[in-house]
Amino acid sequence: MSTASTQLPEGRYGPSADQRADRKLKVIGGALGVVLLVVVGWFAYYYVAQNKISAEVITFKATSDSAVEVHLEVRKDAGAHGYCTLRSQAADGSEVGRADFRFDQKSSRIDRVVTLRTTSRGSTAELLGCHAG
Repeated sequence: MSTASTQLPEGRYGPSADQRADRKLKVIGGALGVVLLVVVGWFAYYYVAQNKISAEVITFKATSDSAVEVHLEVRKDAGAHGYCTLRSQAADGSEVGRADFRFDQKSSRIDRVVTLRTTSRGSTAELLGCHAG
């Protein structure tokens, strides 16, 4: 005695629904992967190649209850102009000062001490970013 097979004959009725779904998922996954790569590439280009000014805080010192001196080193293209934004926070974490400092000199490296005015004694000095323009 033999038993009847419950499976359809191979290839007789086209690809199964599972195979069609797998193909759709692969196409959608590939398209989303390409979009993700384009977005990451655009952000990398914008933040690295387009930002012609970079800087770092070397040291800072609270000189009074209303000022913080910040030693800032700026690196930029020789012809680039722009500004860097600094902020200071009090010991409790509240922001007590924020200012933009312009750098229009022709040199590619600027080493400068700037004074950030504060509303109360600042315990930090933080570089928020530099922008060309």
